[in-house]
Amino acid sequence: MSPNVTENTEKHLINNTSANVGWAGLILIVICGILSAYTGILLGEAWTIAIEMFDDCKGHVQNPYQLLGQKTYGKAGRYAVSVSLHVSMFGTAIVFLLLSADNIEMLFRALGHDISFCFWLVIIAGCLVPLTWFGTPKDFWLIGYGATVATALAAVIIVISIGLDSPNQPTVHHQTVDFQNTVLAFGTLVFTFGGHSCFLTFQMDMKREKDFKMAVICGYVVVLLMYLPVTSVGYFVYGVDLQHNVMSNLPTGPLSYIVMVLVTIHLLLAFIIILSPTIQEVELTLNVPMEFTWKRCVVRLLIVACILFIAETIPKFSTLLSLMGGSSFTMTDFICPILLHMKMCKMKTEYKSSLTHDNSLEIQAAWTKPKELLPLWKKLLNYVIIGIGLLAGLATSVSAIINIVSPDSFSMPCYVSLGSDAL
Repeated sequence: MSPNVTENTEKHLINNTSANVGWAGLILIVICGILSAYTGILLGEAWTIAIEMFDDCKGHVQNPYQLLGQKTYGKAGRYAVSVSLHVSMFGTAIVFLLLSADNIEMLFRALGHDISFCFWLVIIAGCLVPLTWFGTPKDFWLIGYGATVATALAAVIIVISIGLDSPNQPTVHHQTVDFQNTVLAFGTLVFTFGGHSCFLTFQMDMKREKDFKMAVICGYVVVLLMYLPVTSVGYFVYGVDLQHNVMSNLPTGPLSYIVMVLVTIHLLLAFIIILSPTIQEVELTLNVPMEFTWKRCVVRLLIVACILFIAETIPKFSTLLSLMGGSSFTMTDFICPILLHMKMCKMKTEYKSSLTHDNSLEIQAAWTKPKELLPLWKKLLNYVIIGIGLLAGLATSVSAIINIVSPDSFSMPCYVSLGSDAL
């Protein structure tokens, strides 16, 4: 399964990033894509080293990312990875549910049926519950391909639709770039290119794990080929009028309806994939059998119910994804892969050194310092990425929190607004 399936936020999020940051947003997209591919490869290499060194890393492992954290930094490493991973995945599932409800509400309103966004959340969550009862990603690989095809088709149709609409647009104005918009854009981009939490599960499920590096590269190339055209066209045609959901800008008609359906299919399928690591961790903690049982159904029903409750409580997704991108996603996608890879390389070097010293037939080699697995330039690059990730992640998180508590950004929870309407 190609990792590009996990780059599963829709293009309208990046579109809005470009509108807020200007042409520099296009450069940021490319940079974030390259860095995400680089750290994804490092994460896969770290797991390959772990397989060579530890027996309990071989075969199918239910929580490989957390186990890798434990092998490198002990319990503290496991807990840090686990918290970051599950906040990322759980939060992503919430955003996907919100976006799906938003798309379906727009579609039905265009068709003349006004059903509340809050009710759509409940309906969609109920439909998703049975789909979460599959096992691991290898049991629903068709879902991954379906999500990718839907995304690609939606990207092509969006570009065509915006191109057809461009003659109808007045003079385009672009927003002045400021610090807060820039750091919020960073969080959004980290969120959009996130997927590392699922990478190791995909790597284990591949028939040839050695092809994982090429899968990551191809996956991110495909993602950039979908993101850049949509982002560029949206930026130059709509400017500051570009909405958080680009489909709000598309002219009403068959093309916009098809895009809404395709993107919603993508989000619903990606919801199942992205939630898989969290589900497996919860089931491991509760000793739920790996085979299909009623316990799996109950646990996964409760997890979806929790996601639904939070979605009904925070129905605005734009600032939420910037907060997650700046905090948990920065950890799982930029910082943790580099730290775990560097530690595993050091452990492998020490392991080879101990084998050399134990071999009495190679006395000369015992005094030879083992060759470092990481060259100096790569170490420096890793430290630079970690530094940028920490500073940008902190700035993004602070800006997002300020935006969330701002009176202009506050939105009433669904169950409160529905209760008020009933009264």
